Amino acid sequence: MRLIIQSDANQMAQWAANYIAAKINKANPTSEKPFVLGLPTGSSPLLTYKALIKLYESGVVSFENVITFNMDEYIGLPKDHPQSYYTFMWQNFFNHIDIKKENVHILNGMAEDPEAECKAYEDAMKDAGGVDLFLGGIGPDGHIAFNEPGSSLSSRTR
Repeated sequence: MRLIIQSDANQMAQWAANYIAAKINKANPTSEKPFVLGLPTGSSPLLTYKALIKLYESGVVSFENVITFNMDEYIGLPKDHPQSYYTFMWQNFFNHIDIKKENVHILNGMAEDPEAECKAYEDAMKDAGGVDLFLGGIGPDGHIAFNEPGSSLSSRTR
């Protein structure tokens, strides 16, 4: 693991956005061989999303051939609920870039069978070729998505 230290959150977000854009551009994604990006929600990635939007607007990067998989969603919230991560991602990122709606994957919080939803989600990731790059956020207590401190390192989507 490489540790990157920046002087403030804005510089870190810009560094991360530049890194993500460079990885996408280096992969030269196509519709046949898209770039697969894993994304978090919450306050941690917001500055990075804003920086990525600016890079898109300035023509530095395109998300046309990028497939995304978000790492979490609340069970029991419909996607149009203001606190759903689906709504969060569209308001804060996807509505501002050229990503195809069918390339965005966010867990269905209203799935009748959450276990089956998680299995289907993992299968969709595998079918997409796996995740090329994952932007991870770590909460103040060390949580990653809904995996709280003490969760098994080998736990699957749940």
